[in-house]
Amino acid sequence: MMQVESITLREIRMNLREPFEISSGVEEERRILLLELREADGTSAWSECVAGNAPNYFPETVDSAWVVIKNWLAPRVIGREFESADEVGPAVEQDVRGNNMARAAVEMGFWALQAEMENIPLAKLLGGTRDKVSAGISIGIQPDVETLISKAERAIGEGYSKIKIKIKPDKDVEYVRAVREALGDDVAIMADANSAYTLDDVSTLRRLDEFNLVTIEQPLAWDDLIQHADLQQRIKTPICLDESITTLTRAREMVKLGSGKIINIKPGRVGGLRQSKFIHDFAEENGVPVWCGGMLESGIGRAHNIALASLPNFSLPSDLSPSHRYWDRDIVRQEWTMDPQGYVQVPHAPGIGVDVDVDFVDDLTVQSEEITS
Repeated sequence: MMQVESITLREIRMNLREPFEISSGVEEERRILLLELREADGTSAWSECVAGNAPNYFPETVDSAWVVIKNWLAPRVIGREFESADEVGPAVEQDVRGNNMARAAVEMGFWALQAEMENIPLAKLLGGTRDKVSAGISIGIQPDVETLISKAERAIGEGYSKIKIKIKPDKDVEYVRAVREALGDDVAIMADANSAYTLDDVSTLRRLDEFNLVTIEQPLAWDDLIQHADLQQRIKTPICLDESITTLTRAREMVKLGSGKIINIKPGRVGGLRQSKFIHDFAEENGVPVWCGGMLESGIGRAHNIALASLPNFSLPSDLSPSHRYWDRDIVRQEWTMDPQGYVQVPHAPGIGVDVDVDFVDDLTVQSEEITS
């Protein structure tokens, strides 16, 4: 039985080691919303809200999530007894439309808390079957082909098993061609458009077929399924949906319509770990590969992603780069690393498997608020 007495919200700010550009904007500094849940017996656990600085990827932001958690979600769960974290999802979903990232931050905190209280790893609590997960790298849009090739070659040298290239109009076909020629035919390459195209661009997207990509991710509108189904019939490259998959229902519709062949599961985007498991299980039953995408998380958010990616149908390399890929210093003491073969170890320690450097978090905090009953 769990009974949370308080949830502390903290906004920290962390500078990325280098700017990260996608088709809808550039990020140099991350505003990160952290949650610390404290149970009646004193046990605490951490989670991370992956909402961004601006609503350019998803409608939510750090500011909107803070308000929703403070005013609507935290009051629903503080002081209430839950037998398991599996009960928290329905509690924060009822009569709340959207706000998936805010809901996920609260729900994922309970999963971490239950794992702590039961003295087991989060991956085991979720039903994970792997001791290590395969890591891919996501390379932002680069100023020129030469820079992109250099970064891709360096990533392969470091052991990454998948190279994902962010693309947008005028930085697409020739950029992908150059990377394929530089890396050879055996390297797994993805292209991620973050909704930068329309059906008017079919001829351009069809040209990507010649590069034997694992997938092209979310080429069309962020909330679309119908036009993606049209596009998938007109190109050979499998489409992976990211932003469009926000619920199990949307995943079912994707399969029924033929909108794509692969799903990127981000727990923050779909409302938490319970919904992530539902989508994972449905995809596995229907022969749809899944992988876990990243949202420039700190080591706390990465811990939740790695635990999720230990489930059996995460058959494609996930965006689980080690800490040094993004940060000069992470906020967890056991910073995330990757072995030369491109694997990240799934922790065996209880809870999220790494210790939060609370003193460093305090140094980075720009605002905080403790919510109690």
